[in-house]
Amino acid sequence: MTEPVDLVCARSLGKYRRHAAGYDASCGPTWSIRERTIDALQLQQGQRVLDVGCGTGLSLPLLRAAVGAAGRVYGCDQSPEMLALARLRVAEHGWDNVQLLETAAQRVALPEPMDALLFHYTHDVLRSPAALARLLGCARPQARVAIAGIKYFRGWLTPLNPWVYFKNYGYNGAPGELRTPWDRIVPFLDDWQMTPTQFGMGYIGVGRIAATASSSAQFSCR
Repeated sequence: MTEPVDLVCARSLGKYRRHAAGYDASCGPTWSIRERTIDALQLQQGQRVLDVGCGTGLSLPLLRAAVGAAGRVYGCDQSPEMLALARLRVAEHGWDNVQLLETAAQRVALPEPMDALLFHYTHDVLRSPAALARLLGCARPQARVAIAGIKYFRGWLTPLNPWVYFKNYGYNGAPGELRTPWDRIVPFLDDWQMTPTQFGMGYIGVGRIAATASSSAQFSCR
């Protein structure tokens, strides 16, 4: 039985509320994955990029360095506690070209089209058609998309998948959909490539938003 969306969201927000203070310290083992995913965006000076589910803002320094002072970095997250830490990070560094939004992905509104979208461990967003429609509508045609996340093992490590499920339960509303968590966004992308990480428990995926997707009436950022 599928749980109500509100219950799933409340449970996820509760987890992040309790763990916000120690979140950064827990991300050390996957730092290289974050760097690789951001590098895959191939950002240029002056570009606009959205960090979907930006959390405490760990990716913001890397994104800002890539787009430079002439570019802009946007971040959205629906956890007040996580976003408060991101805002503190921005204020401490005086980044005037970084804008943070406390909102669910399916309700994000941006003042300009994005050149790139970063999805870093945002499984629920990737499983939400409403969120994907909104986010794709916020980007220009052929905008680059880079995704990092968790997936189920394949082959001889498959017996470990119950552990993967329970590891993600509470943080993700759809931890049972980890076989191909990218399959709802890939139909709207060109040049999709996926590389396994973490011995097959993770992945990095890269593509470009198809021109037909960006121009579709179903995608809107307004």
